[in-house]
Amino acid sequence: MLKVENLSKSFENQRILNDLSFEIEKGNSVAIVGPSGSGKTTFLNIIGALDVADSGFVYFNEQDINKMTANQRSAFRNKHIGFVFQSHYLLPQCTVIENVLLPTLTYTNKADKIAARVRAEELLDKLGMMPHKDKLPGQLSGGECQRTAFARALINQPQLILADEPTGSLDEENAALLSNELIQLNKEMNTSLIVVTHSLKLAELMNRVLYLRHHKLITDSVF
Repeated sequence: MLKVENLSKSFENQRILNDLSFEIEKGNSVAIVGPSGSGKTTFLNIIGALDVADSGFVYFNEQDINKMTANQRSAFRNKHIGFVFQSHYLLPQCTVIENVLLPTLTYTNKADKIAARVRAEELLDKLGMMPHKDKLPGQLSGGECQRTAFARALINQPQLILADEPTGSLDEENAALLSNELIQLNKEMNTSLIVVTHSLKLAELMNRVLYLRHHKLITDSVF
């Protein structure tokens, strides 16, 4: 489903990623680990069409997203990719369910909007958040905010979930709970999942573990 070939990226003449190749099939999960500053987030941003590589190819269902215009990448992200970050980035003035529905604001068809609302409630129910659907983020715990962010990432039924340190801001207990919920949703919805993490416990839950070091991916598991 996703195939990266000979990808390289530099910032201010400093090489960040060097000739990376990588692929993931539909429904699989991959953890990317490595020291701080090794380029993990940059790699994730290029895969997610938030940034472009200097050279190389990023094929998503055989379409090279590295050659898209900025508007094409924006539409592509909204349709195909769900993002989860270390910070939940919920809008403080919006309720839980309103935050989950944010990616669907471009919908114009009434039936699509109704279906999105149903899907949002189903996701919140799976994550134990339905009792909190009308609360504001300021009324939630850190774990509850991140569950809401998970639901928002899945609302458009993306083919690929990209998670950048999704449990990094949580205590150990909540991190374990959220990790298991993320994996469960990945399996139930048959999405592909790529997680950048420093958490060895989260990485071990993935199908594969890749190590990014010295600007290159080492494909052998580090565990």
